Amino acid sequence: MTDSHLMGDDHILPFQAEGLDVRGRVVRLGPAIDTILRRHDYPAPVSRALGEATALTLMLGTTLKFDGRFILQTRTDGPVRMLVVDFQAPDRVRACATFDKDAVAEAIAAGKTSTIDLLGQGHLAMTIDQGPEMARYQGIVALEGESLEAAADQYFRQSEQIPTRVRLAVAENYVAGEGQSWRAGGMMIQFLPTSPERMRMADLPPGDAPEGAEILEQREHDLEDDSWVEAKLLMGTVEDHELTDPNVPAEELLYRLFHERGARVFESSPVVEKCRCSREAVTGMLRNFSQQDRRDMVADDGSIVVTCEFCNTRYAFDKAETEELVNA
Repeated sequence: MTDSHLMGDDHILPFQAEGLDVRGRVVRLGPAIDTILRRHDYPAPVSRALGEATALTLMLGTTLKFDGRFILQTRTDGPVRMLVVDFQAPDRVRACATFDKDAVAEAIAAGKTSTIDLLGQGHLAMTIDQGPEMARYQGIVALEGESLEAAADQYFRQSEQIPTRVRLAVAENYVAGEGQSWRAGGMMIQFLPTSPERMRMADLPPGDAPEGAEILEQREHDLEDDSWVEAKLLMGTVEDHELTDPNVPAEELLYRLFHERGARVFESSPVVEKCRCSREAVTGMLRNFSQQDRRDMVADDGSIVVTCEFCNTRYAFDKAETEELVNA
């Protein structure tokens, strides 16, 4: 393991296990995710789901080689209707959740509080926005009672043909002198050998085969490269607390996993919780509505008030400003 300094909170650490032809990233979130989740005072299971989505977004978004945006969004039929995480390269992130309060309360009462239970079925979309002069790229994967980890693995399998494994964890820890605080962590590994033919993967399920058709069952590990099988087994030993514990540095975790094969870390990159909203942006957004829509937004006192869903910042336009907006 190279580099003598240890990565702190709110950083992403790229690494390479050369002996296994594996590259990956580790994300550790402290104050940034705590700020996002405390601001909204979500029920704990909703906070965990959004924390997982944020950790996943940062592991993927920080691979961008340009100053663009990476947006992760779920739309599902479960108690948590939508998760949105917006990463602005190189380091800004914001996130929010939309949920049915009664349905979440019922899920908690029934003990169904996992992210799988809360999301239900729908889809996960990942969008890369390189700016107004470039076309957006969007990848979509179905969510059918799967974890965000499994959905991410499936996304890379379908769209990139890169064998991938993702681990995510969120915890509310006690910090002496500071009380409870949210933490999140994640690890991603990808098998990238020099020889492409080594990137073997089992076929996707065949779907509804014709009656009488013979389907040959293949064990996934029989088709895969031995190095990738070993890397996945090592990844499977990672405990949730190891991904979130501030006393277990990311470098130490990587050493535990890959020291026999050799691991090399690269320069970590910081992330900060920071919203993109502003009074000017909100004004521009309002001007995009029709005049009738703007009239419908006017309160009894003649004002318009807009609250940012991400950061809860309240933008109030007094009567004079509202009249100007409505008549524009």
